[in-house]
Formats: sequence, structure tokens, C-alpha cells
Amino acid sequence: MALRGMLDLPTLKKMVAEGEVDTVLVVFPDLQGRIVGKRITGHFFLDSVKDEMHACDYLLAVDIAMEPVPGYKAASWNKGYGDFTVKCDMSTLRRIPWLEGTALVIGDVQDHHGKDLDHAPRSILKKQLARARDLGFTANMASELEFYVFDDSFRDCFDKGYRDLRTTGYYSEDYHILQTTKEEGLIRAIRNGMDGAGIPVETSKGEWGAGQEEINFKYAEALISADNHVIYKNGAKEIAWAQGKAITFMAKWDYDLAGNSCHVHSSLWDIKTGKTAFYDPKRDFGFSKTFRHYCAGLLAAAEEMTYFLAPYVNSYKRFQSGSFAPTHIAWSSDNRTSGFRVLGQGAGQRIECRIPGGDVNAHLAFAAILAGGLYGVENKLEPPALMKGNVYESKKARHIPKTLRESLEKLKKGKILRAAFGDEVIEHYLHTGEWEQMEYDRRVTDWEVKRGFEQA
Repeated sequence: MALRGMLDLPTLKKMVAEGEVDTVLVVFPDLQGRIVGKRITGHFFLDSVKDEMHACDYLLAVDIAMEPVPGYKAASWNKGYGDFTVKCDMSTLRRIPWLEGTALVIGDVQDHHGKDLDHAPRSILKKQLARARDLGFTANMASELEFYVFDDSFRDCFDKGYRDLRTTGYYSEDYHILQTTKEEGLIRAIRNGMDGAGIPVETSKGEWGAGQEEINFKYAEALISADNHVIYKNGAKEIAWAQGKAITFMAKWDYDLAGNSCHVHSSLWDIKTGKTAFYDPKRDFGFSKTFRHYCAGLLAAAEEMTYFLAPYVNSYKRFQSGSFAPTHIAWSSDNRTSGFRVLGQGAGQRIECRIPGGDVNAHLAFAAILAGGLYGVENKLEPPALMKGNVYESKKARHIPKTLRESLEKLKKGKILRAAFGDEVIEHYLHTGEWEQMEYDRRVTDWEVKRGFEQA
């Protein structure tokens, strides 16, 4: 059954002809997990763009501030920053109800010969899904994004220098109904908007921080789920902007408040039987061999995949003991102090990766998680015993990398993701991370000035 809001080409043609849709957003995820692209008039999309669009190749070689970063092999001033092709994936075509007369389609970034570019985030995830299919599996995934809501608009936040901002809440609202009622004007608009855009919503709830919210969506095949993630993240900001508010998915926007997480749930399903490959009632805890191997792979790859789960300097400031953000690489049964949490029973059995923050690029995070899990399946790895108790206090479990610099070093020396993604892809993203670290290292922060202006 087609999801509400999803479109096919004949329906779009009819809507354009009747004036119901006059604009089509043709987009793709960039290195930072944002959707970028062009607004196309409906008639021109149908006449000339439905098959492909061209865009500047620097879009996969810039930092978060859109600064062209020198040193990439894939795109540079020396190469002239030419175009690449965006091939529309018509299975993603949908109506965007919060934008008047607008539809959206996600595309794959390709060269001029029709080959997906290896370093494009969507290409990287598709490669891991193909790997899973070769092993006889499909992969289902879901992400849980947290964000803070502010009474200030995005422009007000900018004009204030992001200081003295007013969150919509002023006390911890985890599961609170009263406080979330105060935020319901925005959250309801986001829930209904996403439902109308073919992204099925399950729940929303208040989170631990003041003014912090979370909206959860039904799991789906991993590429669909990642696409939904980026549309939701962009759309939630657009809906907030339309209401004169701002939201942030930044991993740790305030030292005194809880960080924004993005827990990622994953499971493998047998292609032949259509049943979960993670559950076996004849084995201890119902853990199938595949499930054990997959989890062991996640534990083995955790350090080198952390960069793809925590891509900024700020991302690592979220990893604090007693904060519900993990600090150790361990798996456990329904234990929120560990990096990986086993959840569900039967067909619902899955593993939750609690390492990513709200700033994560979903396509890259999903790809890294799958790469680690599939490595364990391919090599029949066995995990250690489930860890119990307060994992924050563990003396046995390895630490999650504590800084961006450390995670880049782990990725550089790692072998699991290099084998999965390829050397050129890894080098592309190492360069991205090293540039981010360098940009931070050369800046003077407010903290430094406050601490040392007089006393240093």
C-alpha cells in the first residue's frame, strides 16, 4: 500500500497540469547530511529534469560553511570544479505539504557515464546494502533524532551570536505531557507534515533537556530510512522557521544541558523467508548466530566507525558519564549506559547503536553500522558476554574515542571500513574530518577569552 504523500510520475504530471504542484525540489545528501539541490518548475522537471540534473561537484567537497576545501582528489580548483549528474530516484518522489505547491525527489550523484560516485553518501550506503543482499539479507534501520526548540527565530539566534537563547521549556521534560503541550503547536505541525510527506510517524515525546523533543518514525529498509531522516531534519527546520522558532540538532549546544542523540536501530532480514535473521527461539536469549556475529562486528569496528557517527569537534562533548550518552564500547540487554543496546523480542529483536548524535549524516552512519555488522557476519565473529550494570564505571570495556582527532586516527589505521568503503572514500572523509579539526584548532573560543583575557 502506497504511503500518504508519495507520488508516481503519472500522478505528478496530473498535479502539475492542474496547478496543484508547480515546483519540484531535486536534492541529494551532502557530506554533512543536509539536502542540497535545486528548485525546478514542475513543467521543466517533467520535460527535462526527471531523468537527470547537473550540479557543481564542489558540493561534495565543501565544509559545513560551504567553504571549498582544498586537497580533495575528487574535486578541486585544479580540476575546475565541474559538474556531476544527479539521477532522480523516482521511488523517493513525494509531496511536501508544508511548502506550497511543492514536490521533492532525491537523486543519486553520478559521473557523466552514469556510475554512482563512490564518495557520495547515498552511494556508500547503497554499496553496503548490496553487500548485505549478496549475503542473503535486507537491512532495516530507524533513527531517533533529538532536538531543542527555541522561542527565538533562526535569525534572532544569529543576531544574538547564539547567546542568551530561550528554549521553549525551562525544566526537564522527559515524557512530560504538560510541557510538551506548550510545544505542541510546532511538534504537531512536524508530525503531520512528515506523515503527509510519506514518512510515517509513530510517536513524539519530551526529552531530558529543557525544550528538548524527539519524534520517532516507523522503521524501514535502510536507504528509505536514511532518505526519510534527511527530509525530516530539513523539514523540521523549515516548519520551525515558518512559525518564527528555531530548532537545533547540534550534539551539545550547551554545556549545562543534555546533548542531542540519534540512536540508530538495525536488523537483518532473510531475503528468502522474509523473516528476521536476528531471532532464534532455540538459542540463548533468542539470539541467532547471525545476530551474535553482527553485534560482534559492531563491537570490533566501533572505534574506527566513530567518525561517521560523530563527525564534528562538538560531537564528542556529548559523551559524558551519567548523561545517557555512552562512553564505552559494550553491548548489553536494555541498558542505556552502553554503546550498543539489545532491544525487542522475536521479529522486533534489534541492536541499537547509541553513539551517534543529532548532528550525524544518516547515510554515512547507517553505512558504517552496516559495514561493521556485516564484517562480523562474514567472519563469524563471536561477541563477549553481555555487559551488565553501570557501563560508565566499566574497567573492561574500551572507551569510545574521546575527540575528533582520536577518531580520525582510529579511522586512518582501521582496516574494516577501508575494506568496506574503499581507500579513496576513506581518504576523502579523513580529509573532511582533518579540515574540520584544523578549522577548530585555529579559532579563538569564548571560553579561552573568558579564562585567559586577564589572568593568563
